[in-house]
Amino acid sequence: MQRRNFLLQTGALAGWTLWSRAARAAASTELAKRKLVVVMLRGAVDGLSVVVPYGEADYAKSRTSTALAAPGAEDGVLKLDSRFGLNPALARLKPFWDQGALGFVHASGSPDPTRSHFDAQDYMESGTPGRKSTPDGWMNRLVARMPGEAAPTRAVSMGATPPRIFAGTASVASLGVGPRALDPKAIDDPKVQAALDKMYGQDATMARTYKDTTEGRGEMKRSMEAGQARRAQGGGMAGGRSMDPSADNGAPSARSFAADARRLGQLIQADAHTQLAFTSVGGWDTHVNQGGAKGQLANKLASLGEGLEALAQGLGDSLKDTVIVVMSEFGRTVRQNGTGGTDHGRGNVMWLLGGPVAGGQVLGDWPGLETSALADGRDLAVTTDFRSVLSPILQRHLGVSDAALAQVFPGYSGGALKGQVLRA
Repeated sequence: MQRRNFLLQTGALAGWTLWSRAARAAASTELAKRKLVVVMLRGAVDGLSVVVPYGEADYAKSRTSTALAAPGAEDGVLKLDSRFGLNPALARLKPFWDQGALGFVHASGSPDPTRSHFDAQDYMESGTPGRKSTPDGWMNRLVARMPGEAAPTRAVSMGATPPRIFAGTASVASLGVGPRALDPKAIDDPKVQAALDKMYGQDATMARTYKDTTEGRGEMKRSMEAGQARRAQGGGMAGGRSMDPSADNGAPSARSFAADARRLGQLIQADAHTQLAFTSVGGWDTHVNQGGAKGQLANKLASLGEGLEALAQGLGDSLKDTVIVVMSEFGRTVRQNGTGGTDHGRGNVMWLLGGPVAGGQVLGDWPGLETSALADGRDLAVTTDFRSVLSPILQRHLGVSDAALAQVFPGYSGGALKGQVLRA
């Protein structure tokens, strides 16, 4: 009897061990498919002109020439709910909202009150608002703390200069802008590589950086070529610069965003190893002649909407496993200024796009636009810390643990977010 019980118990234990290993492997495979793309709008986009609070009486009163009309009126906003409407320049994104794949978090941003473009971008990219001494970016810390195996192209930065958000020790692949970004360069020449192998062979840090760079470029090139081959066989799917050049921090304009965004989406879809990506778009510092439903800002938003649609199309089937987050360093003043524009403000709107998003809703704790509710008597207040929006994405979508999250956002104790950003 004892022997039989022993066999039954050990058999059950073996079965449980095999099942749990299979379950862990399946969970790991599922997590490896999940992706996060962050798009930074450098220059501080006017969130009140993106998701427009047309239902607030103080909105139209504060903007004599830049206010957008209510739904149903000529050039009116596209109705989202009884309070908010989408800028008509972003009409190509409305189907994502209708399908439940696009949502927004209003009155969100950094808790630090700075109105400096440089400092505000630094804080949102370091993930430590108010602390300038942080040496690395939160997406770089995230690379090393995600479950699963590392790869040279697990994280991809698209742009001409390395962004603050990816600064750090973890390996990040770099994808330039423009259609010739992956054309052969000197570093791809085998003779040059042989010489660099010898040069960096005695320096472990430089050798690793060089190895990651060459492997990343090679992986991206192979993935793009494979994707182009599949598409050839039928298997796949405007704006100027800011007034303050430093506000853009080297980011390309919205006008050039669409082609690059599609290319980034195609790369992410083609490379099974890529899970994190970052890019930025400049030109949002609209102090003068901002315009309303038509004009400077509307033109930029139309180009941005085209780019986000192209990114989604480039992702193809991968969109169902991808969360795209669009954010900006701060918002703009509620009242327009004397030159038909808006100045540096506080609260803004974060955009969420993708299959896992619980879209079709404007999330967050809306404070209102009454004078008594404004930050410093002039700005939309920040009621949702941007890290409160990102944290559930990192944990529920990417599988980051509580301990790892504390390292990605050090010093952040968490905060309430009104509503759920991801589907149940």
